[in-house]
Amino acid sequence: MTTECKTPDVADASPVGPTQHKRLLSLDALRGLDMFLIVGAGTAIGLLDGTTDWGWLNWIAMQTTHAPWGEGFTFFDFIFPLFLFVSGVSIPFSLAKSQSPGSGNRELYLKAFKRMVLLYCFGLIVKNIPIQFELEQTRFGNVLGRIGIGCFVATVIYLNFKWRGQLAWYFGLIITYWLAVMFIPVPGYGAGVLTQEGCLPGYIDRLLVPGRLIMGDYDENGLSCTMPAISLVILGTLAGNLLRNQELDPLKKVLYLVGGGLGLILLGLIWHLHFPIIKFLWSSSFISLTSGMALISLAVFYLVIDVWQIKKWSYFFVVVGLNSITIYLATKFIDFPRIFTLLFAGIIDTVPTAFQPAFTAAGGLVIVWLFLYFLYRKKIFFKV
Repeated sequence: MTTECKTPDVADASPVGPTQHKRLLSLDALRGLDMFLIVGAGTAIGLLDGTTDWGWLNWIAMQTTHAPWGEGFTFFDFIFPLFLFVSGVSIPFSLAKSQSPGSGNRELYLKAFKRMVLLYCFGLIVKNIPIQFELEQTRFGNVLGRIGIGCFVATVIYLNFKWRGQLAWYFGLIITYWLAVMFIPVPGYGAGVLTQEGCLPGYIDRLLVPGRLIMGDYDENGLSCTMPAISLVILGTLAGNLLRNQELDPLKKVLYLVGGGLGLILLGLIWHLHFPIIKFLWSSSFISLTSGMALISLAVFYLVIDVWQIKKWSYFFVVVGLNSITIYLATKFIDFPRIFTLLFAGIIDTVPTAFQPAFTAAGGLVIVWLFLYFLYRKKIFFKV
């Protein structure tokens, strides 16, 4: 079955049917690629590390792990910020489809609020498996909750501010976060301390967030770091509204996205000199860098798929992108690599031992995609 509730998870509320030609396929494909990496592709690639003496392969494998605190930046550090951004891009399309002539925004606020609550509850369950009822052992920070909060706040801002106001909110959040982290002293540590123990976000979360922090004294998905993360969703709404503009030439849209992306990457690298790029801290320089990367990624996908109409290759990722939240939740409860092992243990045994873990993980991804393809063919699209 499928629900009718719209969600920022899709660019257009109608996944199939007569209006399909109006879909922004580049957005579905980019979301699908991102989710494909999240649910297992990154793991499969990472398991190749050390299997050969090829330096380039080991380097690629290392890009599927997160950089330790304060020790640089890897490609996988970009994955979650990209999903937040893509969620924001979907919002203008979803709201345009949801809003009926003459209706106010109250219903839109209510729907966005319900989505936020549902996503947070789903995330709470996922991060606390097996479920227990001890408050001090419960982890309240979670990925889906951050997506829900970000989309709710970005929706409210989108409905009440023009593009200049939205841009002001984007920069206002990351600048405020920078000023707070660098200049508000933490008891026992002082101001501007960027260690896990001494940074301001960790101190605030230890004071205000109940339960368990994933890193003991810190949680990257905690309350404080949600503030700068929301800016990625807001930037996504700006990009989405740009792409919805029917009066603007498509190539100009690409140029605006690329130009904005390059500018934000440069800003992030300069900002890094004072406020280092730290993924776990969601530092303002990290937000600026990943914002720029997200804009350029969207520009490339939009140019190739929706402008140049080179789109057959994207079908694989579109299938994933149309049920992204579904597969995120499914992989938390279904062991797809185990299913592949049960079905093809004989084939796995023929693979060199060093490559068997990566091969099994890749086989699990095949099962994942076939499951999503089945849903796609049956026109089943689960939405929060």
